[in-house]
Amino acid sequence: MSDTPFGFGLPPEEPEDGDEGKKKDQQSGGGQGPANPFGFGGLPGAGGFGSPGADNPLAAMFGSLNPTDLGAAFQQLGQMLSYEGGPVNWDMAKQIARQTVAQGTPDGTKDASVGTAERSAVEEAVRLADLWLDDATSLPSGAASSVAWSRAEWVEATLPAWQELVDPVAERVGAAMGDVLPEEMQAMAGPLIGMMRSMGGAMFGTQIGQAVGVLAGEVVGSTDIGLPLGPVGKAALLPANVEAFGKDLGVPKEEVRLYLALREAAHQRLFAHVPWLRSHLFGAVDGYARGIKVDTAKLEDVVGQFDPQNPEQLQDALQQGMFQPEDTPEQKAALARLETALALVEGWVDAVVHAAAKPRLSSADALRETLRRRRATGGPAEQTFATLIGLELRPRRLRDASRLWASLTDARGVDGRDALWAHPDMLPTATDLDDPDGFVHREQLDFSELDKMLGEAADGSRDKPDLKKKDKGETGGDDTE
Repeated sequence: MSDTPFGFGLPPEEPEDGDEGKKKDQQSGGGQGPANPFGFGGLPGAGGFGSPGADNPLAAMFGSLNPTDLGAAFQQLGQMLSYEGGPVNWDMAKQIARQTVAQGTPDGTKDASVGTAERSAVEEAVRLADLWLDDATSLPSGAASSVAWSRAEWVEATLPAWQELVDPVAERVGAAMGDVLPEEMQAMAGPLIGMMRSMGGAMFGTQIGQAVGVLAGEVVGSTDIGLPLGPVGKAALLPANVEAFGKDLGVPKEEVRLYLALREAAHQRLFAHVPWLRSHLFGAVDGYARGIKVDTAKLEDVVGQFDPQNPEQLQDALQQGMFQPEDTPEQKAALARLETALALVEGWVDAVVHAAAKPRLSSADALRETLRRRRATGGPAEQTFATLIGLELRPRRLRDASRLWASLTDARGVDGRDALWAHPDMLPTATDLDDPDGFVHREQLDFSELDKMLGEAADGSRDKPDLKKKDKGETGGDDTE
């Protein structure tokens, strides 16, 4: 199985695959999906719909069709061009993701409904994992229920979160497409702009759908990329992917399932009992989107030369990075916030799960290292997502964060460590990851006491009489004063 898309990179001093290997992965698509996982090479145009069997979603739609299927294919094309919704055609994204899942993984594993025995095994693993975590963290259980998903069910359950993540970025790019023409020309060019926006929504939808479909073949739960993608309070594992993950490890499958359940349950505790964390992470993505500045000169050139009979022009411009944001200070700041936050989340989970598993599972060290290395490089979906919108969800300092959380446990205990999640300003910063000892032994502000003092001050101000109103006779007293 290939490395997890949206994988978390290791620190620079630790070995990773060379750049040459990464280039080869990008070109080959990691063995699944198109050479560009979001490829649109089969768009209808001067060159037709692409050769039969072309490795892209629309080629699969139009290549080698019999007359019965051709009508349905053209209906899909009509839906794509007539789309008038948001910046991403999410109906198309869902359809492409489901098609990708149905094709199976490179090792030939097909998606299948989850059986009763598998559901029971997942429920038991999450229940036991939660019991073990009680000793490793002060945060109570965050999983109100546990579920075993097929890959198709994972797609259905996580699409709302993908929409929340992707829409702000796609919206910013879509707005730029309508802003490049002078105002007096926009009315004249309305149909063209509308077609471009429909095509843009379809392209984003196809590309995101392909990425989500590839991810569905590899993720083992709902929190693999460090973001809460599933419903709140629902711990989820994908039995088929859990089995594939442990296939060649030489570890009993029960231990593999239990270790992955520990990670899922730990994520659920964090996101359930740190109420500001989800909005903090998704807000960083939104802040990143607001800072996007599109190369309008390049976009103007594409709009001026766009031939409605040849939509591949727009595809080529997209693949060449036409919408890739400029490297602005705002972009760097938003990306740094997101990267540090993700590193802290994953580092905390890594440290807590290791503390819970080490005394109980003989394979704890091996499984921990396997997961770390699995996140060392991004898979094809992650790489193309970064190319598409310039956003990388890869906290490169995961191991630094894990070491810092472990040091905090030694110095302050479990309660003192977990108390830092009470307020975002109490968490370590990127600079603190450079000097973990300094942070561990630093005096921490007690924000609960500060909030109490501010609340008392506010109550005191409300109790004081309004002297201005009294002077004006508005207090309800004797008007003759």
